[in-house]
Amino acid sequence: MQKIVSYPISVIYYLFFGLTLLVFHPIQWICFNVFGYQAHKISVDYLNFFLLRCTNILGTTYKFENIESIPKDVPLIFVSNHQSMYDIIAMIWFFRRFHCKFVSKKELGKGIPSVSYNLRHGGSVLIDRKDPKQAIPAIKGLGEYIETNHRSAVIFPEGTRSKTGKPKEFAQSGLKILCKYAPSAYVVPVSINNSWKVVKYGFFPLGLGNRLTFVVHEPLAVAAYDFAELMEKTEKAVVQGIKFN
Repeated sequence: MQKIVSYPISVIYYLFFGLTLLVFHPIQWICFNVFGYQAHKISVDYLNFFLLRCTNILGTTYKFENIESIPKDVPLIFVSNHQSMYDIIAMIWFFRRFHCKFVSKKELGKGIPSVSYNLRHGGSVLIDRKDPKQAIPAIKGLGEYIETNHRSAVIFPEGTRSKTGKPKEFAQSGLKILCKYAPSAYVVPVSINNSWKVVKYGFFPLGLGNRLTFVVHEPLAVAAYDFAELMEKTEKAVVQGIKFN
């Protein structure tokens, strides 16, 4: 029954979602080219605020736990499981004070109003998942960027989204490079729950009435651990915080 009801609601949602992307694309362009980074960053923050409000049409709500435990004025590496694009929208808005930058696949860098522009100009990096050699210098540059500017990188070590909420095996290479080139950073494990339920039928129709939760775990200083121990603690924290229901 929910799936049947979701068809007309999903149409309304996508109309508002698409309109928001179209409206903010020229706003981003003006902010970036006329006023610079900070204005562009604010425009991206509010783009994602309105995208979140669009999801309220679906009955989607959000809860972030333990944000106050995140260190301030230091480089950060958020490490999280990945369930849907709504992970990214929510993190950009709720973690906006930390200037999140993403490691994204290159296909997202073109063709999507607002989203592609931000990925190309907002400090994130685009990688070709079929070409690991290209990814290494891109992720290295992101590590150096957050180290210098005390901003944050977001990485999803699973590589692709989980369609059932069950976590996939974490890859180590991306996080290892970030830690090497941002040695004063803190790794912040984050567990995401229920985001996959929004797209449990695919991209149309969408799931209704879901409560997405983001649990921030104890930050780990990169300098305090060798990488193997840091990776083990990070993956364990993320996985233990995922609920399968």
